[in-house]
Amino acid sequence: MKREFPIEKIRNIGIVAHIDAGKTTTTERVLFYTGKTYKIGEVHEGTAIMDWMPQEQERGITITAACTTCFWQDCRINIIDTPGHVDFTIEVERSLKVLDGAVVLFDGVNGVEPQSETVWRQADRYNVPRICFVNKMDRPAASISETVKQIHQRLGANAAAVQIPYGSEENFRGIIDIIEDRLYLYEDPTGKEYTTLDVPEELKAEVKEAKAQLLEHLAESDDELMQYFVENKPVPKDLIKKTIRRTVVAGKFVPVFCGSAFKNKGIQPLLDAVCAYLPSPLDRGQIKGIDPDTQQYEERVVNDDAPFCGLCFKVASDPYVGRLSFVRIYSGVLSAGSYIYNASKRTKERVTKIVLMHANKQEIVERVATGDICAVVGLKDSKTGDTLCDEDTAIILESMHFPEPVISQSIEPKTKADQEKLGMALRRLSDEDPSFRVKYDHETGQTIISGMGQLHLEIIVDRLLREFTVASTVGQPQVAYKETLTKKVISTGKFIQQSGGRGQYGHCVLEMKPQEAPGAGVTFEDKLKGGVIPREFIPAVKNGVMASAKTGILAGYPVIDVAVTLIDGSFHDVDSSELAFQMAGSIAFSDGLRQASCRLLEPIMDMEVVVPEEFMGSIIGDLNSRRAKIVSLGQRANTRVIRAHVPLAEIFNYATIIRSASQGRATYSMEPSFYQEVPSHIARKITERSTATQRFTQ
Repeated sequence: MKREFPIEKIRNIGIVAHIDAGKTTTTERVLFYTGKTYKIGEVHEGTAIMDWMPQEQERGITITAACTTCFWQDCRINIIDTPGHVDFTIEVERSLKVLDGAVVLFDGVNGVEPQSETVWRQADRYNVPRICFVNKMDRPAASISETVKQIHQRLGANAAAVQIPYGSEENFRGIIDIIEDRLYLYEDPTGKEYTTLDVPEELKAEVKEAKAQLLEHLAESDDELMQYFVENKPVPKDLIKKTIRRTVVAGKFVPVFCGSAFKNKGIQPLLDAVCAYLPSPLDRGQIKGIDPDTQQYEERVVNDDAPFCGLCFKVASDPYVGRLSFVRIYSGVLSAGSYIYNASKRTKERVTKIVLMHANKQEIVERVATGDICAVVGLKDSKTGDTLCDEDTAIILESMHFPEPVISQSIEPKTKADQEKLGMALRRLSDEDPSFRVKYDHETGQTIISGMGQLHLEIIVDRLLREFTVASTVGQPQVAYKETLTKKVISTGKFIQQSGGRGQYGHCVLEMKPQEAPGAGVTFEDKLKGGVIPREFIPAVKNGVMASAKTGILAGYPVIDVAVTLIDGSFHDVDSSELAFQMAGSIAFSDGLRQASCRLLEPIMDMEVVVPEEFMGSIIGDLNSRRAKIVSLGQRANTRVIRAHVPLAEIFNYATIIRSASQGRATYSMEPSFYQEVPSHIARKITERSTATQRFTQ
């Protein structure tokens, strides 16, 4: 297959940031300047190409990650524009998993915000190289130097500016390139044309100081440049650029650019930087995974001649072609009409059609190759995180991290005719979004949907009506509490049943203790010696434990952060079976919870409130009444910033409360942070409410 673009000229990038930092606005300018579109779409007008869902256009926010492809210089750039709202963090997570690089946007006024930290940690998890773009430099109090300082302090990154703004606020007219020592002056309102000039005399000292800081931070990460720096020799421009690329790809340095996407300034130099500094698929090295049969470590070479290997990172429903599976190709070639192997599910799938996506528009292609991001039609069983490959050379790539839902509510169809349609629609939506869960509560007879926040579930209900024509009624939001134990216990589970013929016999002894690190979930370890339980029955014990962990003993909430070790047991030559040992594992786990003084945990949100000085006292007082713990108080331009940890149960509909408390002038953002023990008097009420509900349904 002859490639249109060499692999080294492909850039797979994502644009990530806190909500309202300007991701979609920046992407729209990128599409315009690269010639992909002839007119700039605006988020506030509902005309942004990348915000194609009706819910996105109405709310002016990005809800789903949208893919597109454009061309700049001699590079092909595959872009994923991601949401900034914390409720849709799964979209950022799965995008970063398959991307080679990222552009992290910061609001020039607000700097590093809570969701900025979240997306940065997500990029750290997948070792994604980054460049930064400080947006909104035309706004009052915007500062690139302050943002760079916050990147150092809050994100712990080795960052330095490679550009500084020319002018400020409404007089922001261009940017100065520190490396080239040139001024890019924007006088064309569309930003398509800009003039390159010498740096004005009055700014040369500032540029010299900024360049010295850039070289100092680069020298920290590169020995070759350090030599120049130590000997105080002038560093050639080519060496600076080469060093930036090398250190960015290695994840040791983050260059910071600036501009104003809405005012059409600074986008072309940012595109130059994407091509010059962010890695190609080749720079990311060989693909690592495990052989599903031998469980041995495997590697794949990144080229078209290697066996096919890709990762399904997203599933979406299309009204015309049905199920779309978004796939990143890591090695080899994929052709339409071919069969591929889902190594995660151990099933074969047929690729009926391959399309390249431009937001919600599709371009049909016959084949895709290494480094490409495409959507595949025809895959029935493949879900988010599944590895697709050749059957003869199977490999399983590392899957991705899915966040746990923090909020639940009941849902039921408005009419009897919608009952079956609701079940099918919820199943399709949960296939698309791994952070959205559906379960049937047998005790209350209700269908429960769980998600990352109120907006997340609100969008789900809206999509049910618009896309699936299912009208539904939802209950009040409920917090997704968890249960865990407080001490180490030894628990025994026996399941013995005699019925005249062959009976059932299962016996196991479990050691249960709290996990050392929060967030580790429920783990199961086998430490049996001497074959006291046959090996074939041990998975059944584990299944029993995991099934029992879905329902705790205090109020029926899932159990988390428990380390379970199988230490003893016995079996019967005739009566023992998998079912018997599964029941024994379940009995032992439930009995252990009763012994271990269980406690109830609640999700705590990391909240940041930006409020004018005169309303700070009333906002802090209100937060204290909601069991909030104030973490820090800061200053941002002419406003105060309150950082607090607040229980989710206390801040439902907080947007209305904060608006009325500040005459509509305060804003807030929050994200799930950790689980914490519920105070005893509140835990008692929750437990009593749960017990009363169970009695009522019986």
